Amino acid sequence: MSKFMTWLRYISAGLVMIAISVVFFAVMIPLLPWRNLRVRCCNAYGKTVGRMMFTAIGARPQIYNHDNLTTRFPAIYVSNHTSQLDIWFGMWFCPFGVAGISKKEIVKVPGLGWLYTLSGHPLIDRSNRERAIATMNETAAFLNKHRFGLWIWPAGTRSRTGDLQSSKKGFAHAALATRLPIVPIVVWNAAKILPITEFRFHPGKLMVDVLPPIDTSHWSVETLDQHVQAVRDVFIQRLAAGAPA
Repeated sequence: MSKFMTWLRYISAGLVMIAISVVFFAVMIPLLPWRNLRVRCCNAYGKTVGRMMFTAIGARPQIYNHDNLTTRFPAIYVSNHTSQLDIWFGMWFCPFGVAGISKKEIVKVPGLGWLYTLSGHPLIDRSNRERAIATMNETAAFLNKHRFGLWIWPAGTRSRTGDLQSSKKGFAHAALATRLPIVPIVVWNAAKILPITEFRFHPGKLMVDVLPPIDTSHWSVETLDQHVQAVRDVFIQRLAAGAPA
């Protein structure tokens, strides 16, 4: 796709997103006392804007084993992270009643950051371990109270090479606190469609495989590192096997 078309499609979708964001911004202000309702409202926003943005980019999602998404709900959904496209896809794909978690730096993004702050989704300070753990514990209490799920990219930041990065432990701490199952979501081609190294789209299929839930009821603090590695191994093995035919 030419640079001109890249800019035209992205700017057009961005302008529509801004208009939709203004509407949702106004809707969520009266909902300030009810965080659970704001999260659900933001889920609706994500279903609308997420689909619009990755469609403008030219991504065509092809989902495998979709039933695993809600076989056990609520759950903690974890996915590999290689492109900005992952954000738009995750906003669209996550079920209603699922909170996303983002780095606190997102509040500095004009428009989107303000909306995220209002949304009720948790923000985490990855530069401060104690504060990050406190945020995960507070988030776990919120999830348990409202029977919400959690969507998280364990790597925290996008891979610049497209390869699987090491996993941080936030999702595992959340699993310990909630005993929710882990649902791995393996994504192929996001880095090819929207590379982190260039501002140009390469339309194509976004392959997604939703793997069976992983039980966490037996997890313990003492074996936390083993569980983090076990989940990472699931991604390594599935990515090595290649995208579904």
